[in-house]
Amino acid sequence: MSDELRTSGRRTARGRGVLGALSGLLAGYTALAVAELVSAAVRPEAGPVVAVGGAAIDRTPASLKTWAIRSFGANDKLVLQLGILGVLALFALALGLLAARHRRVGSAGVLLFGAVGALAATGRPDSVGARDALPSVVGALVGAALLYRLAGRLRPAPPAAGPGGPGSPGWDRRGFLVAATTAAAASTGAGLLGRALHGVDAERAVKARDRVTLPPPSSPASPVPRGAAPRVPGISPFTTPNADFYRVDTALVVPKVVPSSWSLRIHGRGVTRALRLSYDDLLRMPLIERDITLTCVSNEVGGPYAGNARWIGVPLAGLLTRCGVEPPSRGGPADQLVARSVDGMTLGTPVEDVLDGRDALLALGMNGEPLPFAHGFPARMVVPGLYGYVSACKWIEDIELTTFDAYDAYWVKRGWAQRAPVKTQSRIDTPRPFARPEPGTVMIAGVAWAQHRGIDAVEVRVDDGPWRRADLAAEDTRDTWRQWSLPWKATSGRHTLTVRATDRTGAAQTKERTRTVPDGASGWHSVLVTVR
Repeated sequence: MSDELRTSGRRTARGRGVLGALSGLLAGYTALAVAELVSAAVRPEAGPVVAVGGAAIDRTPASLKTWAIRSFGANDKLVLQLGILGVLALFALALGLLAARHRRVGSAGVLLFGAVGALAATGRPDSVGARDALPSVVGALVGAALLYRLAGRLRPAPPAAGPGGPGSPGWDRRGFLVAATTAAAASTGAGLLGRALHGVDAERAVKARDRVTLPPPSSPASPVPRGAAPRVPGISPFTTPNADFYRVDTALVVPKVVPSSWSLRIHGRGVTRALRLSYDDLLRMPLIERDITLTCVSNEVGGPYAGNARWIGVPLAGLLTRCGVEPPSRGGPADQLVARSVDGMTLGTPVEDVLDGRDALLALGMNGEPLPFAHGFPARMVVPGLYGYVSACKWIEDIELTTFDAYDAYWVKRGWAQRAPVKTQSRIDTPRPFARPEPGTVMIAGVAWAQHRGIDAVEVRVDDGPWRRADLAAEDTRDTWRQWSLPWKATSGRHTLTVRATDRTGAAQTKERTRTVPDGASGWHSVLVTVR
């Protein structure tokens, strides 16, 4: 009889352990759901997953960020959030197992989860203060209370005496199931309500954007030359559709700003007249329209993070001149323009570049419509010839004039260069890597860019053969990329196709391969194909 009792006891202990782990998982789920609901009353960015994810991004080495962008592309943020949820799930399972044996200690561990979320939320650059900690704190308190209660239901009840003597210890199965089921249903309801409330705020911003009508520009862009976009299958379109335009930023939640509540402040060193401008103020100003190619500094050689769009906005130089700003070459005390976005991101741009006559914009529209939310609505910066991390601040709300010696912007603090003009680059779009074309004439084609300098020539080499000049499409402006093509009489076998470009200054694209850090990748792009 004693052996049977021991066997029964071991089974009971294993069962309690499994249910303890599930209790921890349910407590973690409840904490996140409650935090989601509370964040609807604070702001979406204060939610624990978003806050911890943002803190992780801030502390991730530049090389690892580049790897994530290269490996996961636009899904890098989703992968990060799934990773955070996975870690939280393991943590919750462990706390549940602990709580099954040590009820108070395991339940108190949930509070540690809340503390991490609260510290991450209040430590973000865009934090609005202590109230950003509320979602994590309230969620953790509710999760800890639930785990404490569920663990209590798993505790052995005193043995019941019967005619045959003392009975075996048991636990409150019915009470546990009722509590767990009720908590799961209530948590799901809280999470769904929180998502719905977030959706209400987002819908307000969407409707506000839909009501925006961009005025016609006082200086429209010239029509794209007829020969600027050759009809070569597989080549990138000359104008990148908004839905296909690359997105690289640190925002786990895309800011959805209602333009009526937004304003832009311009202030700092050398500013004789500080300005605060509303969205309507900008719409009433003379607007210009320009075709400009943007490139991300995280773009590897041959990578996809370049795109060309038709932007409409207010000349940035005009705004700075209105504030009395002078470039350093004319005695101005500020050599850096620090742009701040609504999510706390900071980018530093050379004042001299903004005021040297190029079409630097405070952009309001993209390809004939107000900026998409993912690309900076209601306003962003666009500066031709500079990588995005030093020029293309999205969701901008503040411009401060300062110096490079006085302030390091976000990416500079993480090992990237203060100044980063776009490097001359070229890319083979077709044939794709490892393609298997038929023998005969194969069109090799792609794009090349050297914004604000322009592309003068593109050359292609097959294997170790001579360099051959490609046919250049018509140039739109020196601030846009340029398409190119070359017919190749392909013969059977494996071949390596390589491309290089020369910009308008006569500088040829370097063969030397460098990483993206600190100021952009360099090297020739090659693809390997097998002709059947």
